[in-house]
Amino acid sequence: MSNAPGPNDSALAQAIQRVSSDTRGLIQDQVDLAKLELQQKATVFGRGTVIAIAAGVFLIGALLLIIEGASWLAWYLFFPNDTFFWGFFLMAFLLIVCAVLAGLLAAKMLKKAKVPVPDQALAAARQTQAVISEEARLTSEQVRDAVVLPEEDR
Repeated sequence: MSNAPGPNDSALAQAIQRVSSDTRGLIQDQVDLAKLELQQKATVFGRGTVIAIAAGVFLIGALLLIIEGASWLAWYLFFPNDTFFWGFFLMAFLLIVCAVLAGLLAAKMLKKAKVPVPDQALAAARQTQAVISEEARLTSEQVRDAVVLPEEDR
C-alpha cells in the first residue's frame, strides 16, 4: 500500500474543487442578480415617488384655491347675514372628515404593501440550491465508491 495519491484520488479532489468553485460562482451570481433587481426596483420606485410629490404639490395648490372659494361660497349660501368666518369653519370640518377617511384608507393600503423582493434572484437561488444538492449527492456517491470499493474493483 502506497500513500501516494492515485489517479482516482486526484480526479476526485479536482471534482470537489470544481464543485466548490462553481458553487461560489453561482452564489456570487445570485447575489449580483439580487442587487441588480433591487436597484432596478428602487430606481422605478424613486422616479414614481418624485412624480407623485410633484403631483401632490400641484394638487395642494389647486385644493387651497378650491377651499378658499368654497369657504366664501359657504358663507354666502349658509350665513349671508353673519360674519364670513363661519364658512371657513365649515370647510375646515369637512376637510378633517376627509383627512380621517383618507388616513384610514392609506393605513389599510400600507398594510397590504409589499417590500420589494428580488423575485428572479430568489427563483434562481432555489434552482441553484437544487443543482448544488444534486451535485453534492453525486459527489458523495463518488467519494463513497472511491472509499468503499477496493482499488481493483474501481
